Amino acid sequence: MIRFIYCPMNDIFPQGVDPKNYKLPLDLILIPLKDLVVFPSMVVTVYVRNEQLIQALSDASAKQELIGVVAQKDSRKPVPPLDNLFDVGTSVAVLQVIKGGNGRDAMALVEGISRFRIKEITQQSPFLKASIDPIKAAEKGDLVLQATLQELKEHIRKSASWGKPIPLEVLSQLEAMEDLDEVADITCSFLSIDMKKKQELLSIVDPGERIKKILEYMRKELELLKLRKKIHTDISQELNKHERDYLLRQEIKAIKKELGDGEEGGLFEGLTDHEDTKELKARIKAAEMPKDVEKIANQELERLKKIPTISPEYTVSRTYIEWLCDMPWNKSCPSKVDVKKARKILDEDHYGLEKIKERILEFLAVCQLNSKCGATILCFVGPPGVGKTSLGQSIARALGRKFVHTSLGGVRDEADIRGHRRTYVGALPGRIIQSLKRANCNDPVFMLDEIDKLSKDIQGDPASALLETLDPEQNFAFTDHYLDVPFDLSKVFFITTANVLDTIPPALLDRMEVIELPGYTEEEKLQIAKKYLLPRQLAFNGLEKHKFKMSDAALLQIIRYYTYEAGLRELERQIGALCRKIAKDLIEKNKRITIIEAKNVQKYLGVEQNYFEGAQEEDMVGVATGLAWTPYGGDIIFIEATRMKGSKNLILTGSLGDVMQESARAALSYVRSNAAKFKISDSLFERSDIHIHVPEGATPKDGPSAGITICTALISLLTRQKVRRDVAMTGEVTLTGRILPIGGLKEKILAAKRARIKTIIIPEKNRKDLAEIPKRLRKGITLEFAATLDEVIKIAIIPGKVSEKATLKKQQKEKEIHEMMKKKKSIVTVVPIPISEKKPIPHEGKKRK
Repeated sequence: MIRFIYCPMNDIFPQGVDPKNYKLPLDLILIPLKDLVVFPSMVVTVYVRNEQLIQALSDASAKQELIGVVAQKDSRKPVPPLDNLFDVGTSVAVLQVIKGGNGRDAMALVEGISRFRIKEITQQSPFLKASIDPIKAAEKGDLVLQATLQELKEHIRKSASWGKPIPLEVLSQLEAMEDLDEVADITCSFLSIDMKKKQELLSIVDPGERIKKILEYMRKELELLKLRKKIHTDISQELNKHERDYLLRQEIKAIKKELGDGEEGGLFEGLTDHEDTKELKARIKAAEMPKDVEKIANQELERLKKIPTISPEYTVSRTYIEWLCDMPWNKSCPSKVDVKKARKILDEDHYGLEKIKERILEFLAVCQLNSKCGATILCFVGPPGVGKTSLGQSIARALGRKFVHTSLGGVRDEADIRGHRRTYVGALPGRIIQSLKRANCNDPVFMLDEIDKLSKDIQGDPASALLETLDPEQNFAFTDHYLDVPFDLSKVFFITTANVLDTIPPALLDRMEVIELPGYTEEEKLQIAKKYLLPRQLAFNGLEKHKFKMSDAALLQIIRYYTYEAGLRELERQIGALCRKIAKDLIEKNKRITIIEAKNVQKYLGVEQNYFEGAQEEDMVGVATGLAWTPYGGDIIFIEATRMKGSKNLILTGSLGDVMQESARAALSYVRSNAAKFKISDSLFERSDIHIHVPEGATPKDGPSAGITICTALISLLTRQKVRRDVAMTGEVTLTGRILPIGGLKEKILAAKRARIKTIIIPEKNRKDLAEIPKRLRKGITLEFAATLDEVIKIAIIPGKVSEKATLKKQQKEKEIHEMMKKKKSIVTVVPIPISEKKPIPHEGKKRK
């Protein structure tokens, strides 16, 4: 049975409602509130998402029953657990319930009535209920409490006069109130304190203690209001002072005009100049600007004098003048070009790269002969980690100039290059001008990194903005949008870097001299690791006093089986990992290492991460070996072809690009058009489907240079003649059987040598490219030149037809042997099977799958 008691009502209830009709159940519905404490007399909105609770609220509103609201201790935690609720809450009258469109949520308008304390939670589902003890209203109190109450009202009036947002109707009601709890509750609802302090004020029962606590918070709030008002007054007075100063200056200007005094040397000279404008005038004279630029700076300075310092335009104008003063208009690096010294520096910093070094030394020699050496724009192109950025630093050191670096990767706004116009808020010059200001000279070595990764959007095309910058015929008068005056870039030595040239716009590429940096060979990586990488990692890992050596075999082990790159970054990381493990053993086990051999590498670096694709173990029908260029230095690929019953379909698999698919179709067309030459029956094409596959299907492949390899595999398949396993080939084939030249010859020769291929077939038109390939790379390899496909077939295909029955019989026999070995793993059976003349070659070079 539910019991009711009548709670004391006040005048805050809506008119026409009898307070005696509102009942406070001792078994009260509870609504938890997040970050909100409700005091009696407050009207708040409560959001509910519980259908049963919404119905209970509607019933309570109809029956004129009160419900309870209680604040949560931690709003991030749910209720239950019930220990997340404070034990003192407020009973409220439900004035209105507005249901949502879906009927599962509602908004309830409630008004605080009185306080209560929770005795026990009597119900948790579907909503909370609790038995409560009402907190009795305070009595009128003695004279001390009455005096405290009057002091509280005085604090409220002061707060309102000093800017506290308290409505006038509330102030008038407070003046007439004599009830201690009523005044305290209304005051608490306007206090700017956190939720826990408000809950503390709601929980205090003793009226005297409660009023004193409220007064304590009110005094602190009054101090803040007083300080805020003082700051506001000071700012207003300062604004008035600046307005007055501005008017006085305008009057002085008018008087000067009437007296005929000039801008300088007149009666009122010095009255119109601020102290900072005098300083700026001196800086303009000391900056050694060109005359037309100095004139613009002085005009801007005169304009600055007329602008009030409080105006935002004053800061914009002053910043612009400072940028003009700080630019290195006539400051050059105190350098002296010495070609012999430069060669020594380049050899110290970089191993190999002879072609690039020669080009740099040519430029330096011209600079040494001609003191007015103009701008040069070089573009270093190569895979990541080959030393493009460090080469730019070495050039700067050799020239004795400052080095400036900025990355263009991801830049898509033209303003990054040319700057923003001064009409924009927070405008600044572009990267070119900012970098020259930092360098404080007009002839640094300026590296624009990752120029191939520029992009564009609706804010402009940065590549187009670079056209003027990187053009020696135009950049002597480069104009930044912010400075809006020409700046001479002709003395700057620009160097750009890129990984590929395809994404660079042709107009921009035409302004640069492209120098390609190929990937390093194994021999070059070995020397670089010994001379540069290992000493650097020893110093970085604190092993300078505990140095150890690494044998060449150990370094080659790391290069071959733990890195797969054209550059050196991963190689240095692996050497660093080995150094860290040695440092750990030194500290933890006091174990000192003096030398690392090849057999120790796996102990420190774990299982080998890479393998190289080697030549096939035997000559096969329909399988030819090709050579491919990759960013990591080149690789060999196998082209596999097979035939099945069908209707003239060509199936291509292996993640082939469009160009490589076209090469396969062209190869098949050539073979079909020359079927009589190769003694292939025309009916064979009519009743067959041909499937061409390039293994490692997850790796994308593209390019035309696999044309002759595909042709060789098809001719081998259709004539049933084997392809030599020790021959690799590269070249583009035409429909007439001509072989066109290819690129990346050095990398392809390296790949063939790594896979222990003995003979390489290359296009006749690539014979001239051998001059740029060192003889040591060609040692042990026979290079065959072919102008037509007939010459390739003579070299690559072994005469003698192999019947399909023999091939099937051999495959069946190998399958039976494999099945037998699976069933009898413990039995070692020696079976005579055909083997090649050479031992199987271990797989080297590709990432493990």
